Amino acid sequence: MALVLNQEQSMLRDSARGFISDKAPVSHLRQLRDARDATGFSRELWKGFAEMGFSGLLVPEAFGGSGLGCVEAGIVMEEIGCTLMPSPYLATSVLAASALSRGGSDAQKSQYLPKISDGSLLAALAIDEGAKHRPLMTKLQAVRSGNGFKLSGDKAFVVDGHTADLLIVAARSAGSAGERDGLTLFLVDPKAKGIAIERTAMVDAHNAARIVFDNAEVNADGVLGEVDQGFALLEGVLNIGRAAVASEMVGLSEEVFGRTVTYLKERKQFGKLIGEFQALQHRAAQLYVDIEITRAAVLKALQTLDASFDKAGAAVAVAKARAGTTATLAVQEGVQMHGGMGMTDQFDIGFFMKRARVCQELFGDSNFHADQLARMKSY
Repeated sequence: MALVLNQEQSMLRDSARGFISDKAPVSHLRQLRDARDATGFSRELWKGFAEMGFSGLLVPEAFGGSGLGCVEAGIVMEEIGCTLMPSPYLATSVLAASALSRGGSDAQKSQYLPKISDGSLLAALAIDEGAKHRPLMTKLQAVRSGNGFKLSGDKAFVVDGHTADLLIVAARSAGSAGERDGLTLFLVDPKAKGIAIERTAMVDAHNAARIVFDNAEVNADGVLGEVDQGFALLEGVLNIGRAAVASEMVGLSEEVFGRTVTYLKERKQFGKLIGEFQALQHRAAQLYVDIEITRAAVLKALQTLDASFDKAGAAVAVAKARAGTTATLAVQEGVQMHGGMGMTDQFDIGFFMKRARVCQELFGDSNFHADQLARMKSY
């Protein structure tokens, strides 16, 4: 399959770019940060985003969505990366929509997917419990109780968890931490008794939360997929999320590159434009090549998720690892080429550097995915 967008996908990109660049430039994120906004994103903007149809891209048509694929979701994520738009798109429209579409019962799909599509329901995926992404190390306990389960344990780094109307929680219903078997996914009401949520202000001014479960009850209807066999569903959903975050990092890298090249063409030193210095030209050229290779790797991963979902793990690992290293290089070069001013808060380049660092860690950093790839290839 050619590593280019088709006509419909290009039209979607243009539509998303026009809306996001107009309604949510980087200054929008700066305003939310400076105002210490309790929500962390604009609900009015999210409503408009949903009305454009973006929130339902991965929702099947039978439940009010567009029924499109991961490539289309990645296109929107890339445009979000260009402006650092704070929104629940990743948590709700990518992760939650994918989990429900792939693992939900007919009743669960009918209850939640139409609301995700129209933007009226926000959801969050609660996976990690420590400083690093280690889904197999899940320790949060799900103990059988009556017709359901009681959940006890903590979750950290839950993206948009403090605004969620629905939590999708990974818990250990059998076995020990590190084992593939024994994981179960649950649909949990965040307002239920025994759940405490604390918003955490991340370095990039985006949203996350810490969530404590203290014998929180969930009935059997809240099980997503099969009891004790939830890892395959979880890993598939995470792969979609990883490719989506990789797409965001491509957009972030491209925007930083564009801003840096513009600065090289405007800034003078010793009576010359600094863009005339060959050393900076070489560094800019190398960064451009790196971004384009990563863009191809990410698009390949997205296409593989759509065409051969169960075989996409290796392509996703390559994409997420490369996107992380490329975004890191892009923001480092951007800050350095802007000189001392690049480190000041008045320049937006710092926002991109902070977001790149968070995205690098989200759902596994480059080292995590290099290790995953090595294990897949039996190195």
